[in-house]
Amino acid sequence: MQKLAAINPRNRITARQMNMGFLALLATMVAIASISVAVAGGAGGVGGTEFQPLYDMLVDWMTGYLGRVVAVVFIIIGLIAGAARGSIMGFALGVAAGIGMFMAPPVIDGVVAATLPVIA
Repeated sequence: MQKLAAINPRNRITARQMNMGFLALLATMVAIASISVAVAGGAGGVGGTEFQPLYDMLVDWMTGYLGRVVAVVFIIIGLIAGAARGSIMGFALGVAAGIGMFMAPPVIDGVVAATLPVIA
């Protein structure tokens, strides 16, 4: 107990702690400012088509036969993990991972393309 009291007898914030807090605040402010400049500059949105072929290819893979094979592999690995641990949770996680991967593209499309109704 004496060592703690000798280091900081009144539990006050030291100058180093204040500097670290200031640097963290400054880094957060710079990150927020750069994100807002990028969004205001037109970097956000879905108007660009540069990555559309890549997105289409990944969606085709995930919802096609490759996605089905990966989902089955998830289930098989889950069965093996469940049998090794003596629990059904490995199987459940394998099924959840397979379904999640197979259903991710429609969910992402729905979230990104969602609009709010105009209230007049």
